Amino acid sequence: MAQVEATTERIIAADAETVFDALADYKEVRGKVLTGHFSEYEVREGGDGEGTLVHWKLQATSKRVRDCLLEVTEPTDGQLIEKDRNSSMVTTWTVTPAGEGRSKAVVTTVWDGAGGIGGFFERTFAPKGLGRIYDELLQNLATEVEK
Repeated sequence: MAQVEATTERIIAADAETVFDALADYKEVRGKVLTGHFSEYEVREGGDGEGTLVHWKLQATSKRVRDCLLEVTEPTDGQLIEKDRNSSMVTTWTVTPAGEGRSKAVVTTVWDGAGGIGGFFERTFAPKGLGRIYDELLQNLATEVEK
């Protein structure tokens, strides 16, 4: 099994602290900025960054739905890591300053892909599809914090 990785980034017209705080706010903001690919959103513990336990279903394709139960940690300033208890999937959100009143938000998701021909197609197409989903989510986040 090879590791599969998808990365998306966006410059947002808000300072890094504002963007990070919005991303880490699972109680209010995160549910609002998720795309239609996410369903059954529920904060089970915490709700503000480190120590949060959040559930959702991610429908990446018409046939592929992941039931995710994510533990959130903040290993460094400006970084959130969501580790899925139900799979090998780990999503890292990194927010850094990008000039006055601007920030750069980067989201990277990695997981252990399937083997064989199915794995080839997963490594080829899944990063693009997940990239589109996270690009839309980052656009929603930008709209939320640029008000």
